[in-house]
Amino acid sequence: MVPDEEKVVRRGRVRLWTERFGHPGDPTVLLVMGTSTPGIGWPDELVEALVDSGRQVIRFDHRDTGRSDTVDFAAHPYALADLAADTVAVLDGHGVAAAHLVGTSLGAAIGQWLAVHQPARVRTLTAMASSPMGNNPGPAWARALTGQPAVADELPPPTARFLDHVRASATAPRTTPEQRVDADVRTWRVLNGDVLPFDEAAARRFVAHCHDRARDLTAAANHDLAGRRWSDDRRAPLSGITAATLVLHGSDDPLLPTAHGAALAALIPGARLEIVPGMGHHPFFAPGLTERIAGAIIGHTS
Repeated sequence: MVPDEEKVVRRGRVRLWTERFGHPGDPTVLLVMGTSTPGIGWPDELVEALVDSGRQVIRFDHRDTGRSDTVDFAAHPYALADLAADTVAVLDGHGVAAAHLVGTSLGAAIGQWLAVHQPARVRTLTAMASSPMGNNPGPAWARALTGQPAVADELPPPTARFLDHVRASATAPRTTPEQRVDADVRTWRVLNGDVLPFDEAAARRFVAHCHDRARDLTAAANHDLAGRRWSDDRRAPLSGITAATLVLHGSDDPLLPTAHGAALAALIPGARLEIVPGMGHHPFFAPGLTERIAGAIIGHTS
């Protein structure tokens, strides 16, 4: 899909690659991708459906992904608040005062942060495959990886299959371009869940395209480091969110089981929780789910 405008916007020393689709006078939907994934993770079919429904759509590459700048994390560490500030810079760069913000995984945490701390910029919030931004999953992960039982009232860790994949992935060969693509496709397959079909050919094309356009493939790992940086701004109560909120969550999410989506919806006043049968953590390689997600976003942003 050909964008109506491709633009690089700047926040401080970081340049962010963005693209805009649709008529500038239409309501804006800002798509915010998840951890270590560039903006093209939002498929063209989704963008086209939103534009055809009368919305302007903006998607962008986070810092350390795609065509945006990479950062020396040791010298210039950043956190969720910085990624949220990048997102505001994208809106400012396109002259958008407020947008319907649609985020998945990390992108949904960014959406929560903005809805709490900069509510004037968020017309509505759609949070997909996410958890409350103040939930620190580290202790639950550590217990699960060492075979310890979960703690009462703790949001559940990833599934055993996902944790097995994490262990295997740590030693998987990534010497050649083919090995790097294979390793990433295996991750997307696990994130798809075990219920719905997985379009491996589409995933392989996507991964190869991401690798071709990345400035530095290793830089995306900085998102995990940023995710481990905790501060009081992440612990701000979600009860202060006033934007109408839709929480979309898969019934077969292997990374964030459905309890995470339910907990998020329970903390935001008036939020609506929609559990999508069979959906994993990333829906766009399961045939038919892109259309369903587009329909949910169109309905919510109406």
